[in-house]
Amino acid sequence: SFRYCSEIRLCVGKNNNIRPCVYTDCIMIHGRFTIAAKHHINIAEIYEAELVDIEKAIAHYEQAADYYKGEESNSSANKCLLKVGAYSAQLEQYAKAIEIYEQVGSNTMDNPLLKYSAKEYFFKASLCHFIVDELNAKIAVEKYEEMFPAFSDSRECKLLKKLLEAHEEQNCEAFTEAVKEFDSISRLDQWHTTLLLRIKKTIQGDEGDLK
Repeated sequence: SFRYCSEIRLCVGKNNNIRPCVYTDCIMIHGRFTIAAKHHINIAEIYEAELVDIEKAIAHYEQAADYYKGEESNSSANKCLLKVGAYSAQLEQYAKAIEIYEQVGSNTMDNPLLKYSAKEYFFKASLCHFIVDELNAKIAVEKYEEMFPAFSDSRECKLLKKLLEAHEEQNCEAFTEAVKEFDSISRLDQWHTTLLLRIKKTIQGDEGDLK
């Protein structure tokens, strides 16, 4: 509610420990997991927007995901987990991000309404693997193709293979050209661009941009 959010903001303004978490725990005890989850999301969004404390935002999104799972609201849980995955990758916690993207990808690939999104989650997991190690990325891409054959025909998978080849050859131009070609059809957002730049910087002679 509006009143509840105002109380959260008041507490946040005074210190960095959000006291209404005690209230969400009481809600959870009484079995109202969904309401508790929504309150944790409210708190996470305040940490994101007003305090820019991403670690605490992650913790609250994780708690919200757990509560949603308690109600078997898997779609809502996945939305929270995807927030955790995105922020974890930004903070260079790649193993955590990979685990989440693989989990959500596996959960959605067999769902007729959601399977189109699975390729995006496997793409993100592959980029995280790529930053850690080129060989890891190759193995991951092969695994995702085997798990989800539709991934093989996706533009995301084809881009990954071009990037892996360019990286293996230490070819900055080929890497940049592959990204530009993909971006001209499917616009890459800031998250993807950040990770692609991190990968490109591991190529010798890189100038640090994708132009």
